[in-house]
Amino acid sequence: MNNASTASTELLRTPLHALHLELGARMVEFGGYEMPVSYPGGILAEHHHCRSSAALFDVSHMGQVRLTGDGADRALETLVPSDIIGLGADHQRYTFFTNSTGGIIDDFMVARRSAGGGSGNDLLLVLNAAGKTADTTHLRTHIGLRCNIQPLPDQALLALQGPKAVAALIRLDPGVTALTFMTGGWFTLNGAACYVTRSGYTGEDGFEISVAADKAEALARALLALPEVKPAGLGARDTLRLEAGLCLYGHDLNDRTTPVHAGLTWAIQKVRRHDGAREGGYPGAKVIEAQMANGVPHKRVGLVGLEHVPVREGAILSDIKGRRIGLVTSGTIGPTLGKPIAMAYLAMNHTALQHEVSAEVRGQPVPMRVQAMPFTPHHYFRG
Repeated sequence: MNNASTASTELLRTPLHALHLELGARMVEFGGYEMPVSYPGGILAEHHHCRSSAALFDVSHMGQVRLTGDGADRALETLVPSDIIGLGADHQRYTFFTNSTGGIIDDFMVARRSAGGGSGNDLLLVLNAAGKTADTTHLRTHIGLRCNIQPLPDQALLALQGPKAVAALIRLDPGVTALTFMTGGWFTLNGAACYVTRSGYTGEDGFEISVAADKAEALARALLALPEVKPAGLGARDTLRLEAGLCLYGHDLNDRTTPVHAGLTWAIQKVRRHDGAREGGYPGAKVIEAQMANGVPHKRVGLVGLEHVPVREGAILSDIKGRRIGLVTSGTIGPTLGKPIAMAYLAMNHTALQHEVSAEVRGQPVPMRVQAMPFTPHHYFRG
């Protein structure tokens, strides 16, 4: 991320831009947008507030795209390995576009919206900011004749995350208490019609709120007026997602990383796997199925530092004999754990839990140990 003061005036702005400046945010370039990385209290305070109370994130830089038409779910299934046809009304699923070699082009969320939005084939996709234009082109190129593809640039997206998020949001609409993890519905918040899912990118309970752009600032102000809620920026969002063991596209995932390398095969439901009722039929299916059957030479793991030295993205990992065995893709000092944590890709024979490896930091070896993820427990509300 680069400081926005030196960035081009062509940077895009979310509907909450003026509010961020009013709140004293430090703004940076991210995904083509000018975004808040932190507020005056700092990243650590924002991180801890999210873990203990409720933090409000502006994620309006993400892309929102609506797919409609009788064949929308069947069409989308031809581009992803997940079960879209079987996705229930007002349920949400994590999935990814793949290429012909099984690599992940981008990962995203998809929800099947029902009441208040129209038919049962009303799919809302939430795409990564940096990839949303290419993703929309990908959709139009491959399934544009099979369903209606409607980008929603006039929709903002807010994420309210933390153990007290539900206590805050029920003041605006008590009905949100009926939601459980990865379900959604239409609600009226501060006078605005919103599609709300109980989901997020922090490992905590929380909600993502799709709201008309011209209603977003008023809604954000109403949420920030609640005693539990404080604003948080991209810096805390990154430390929170890393502690939660969640991937960031362009860092932990790319178009050469398959779901098997990344440990994301849980997102490929049985019906889409080998011998399933709707197996294959998506780009790279044969590669991914072969990897699931036969294994891969390297995979994504979690690492914890044995010294209080941060290990950042790009650090080379070696075995005890100094042979290169992997690469760090995300790393920080975990604020909740108080110790260095990282995600990395390691050769399979070095991925056993508690196995020790060495990271190169400024030319010096730093010991790390393989650890299960998430680094901090998830607190999703499953009912």
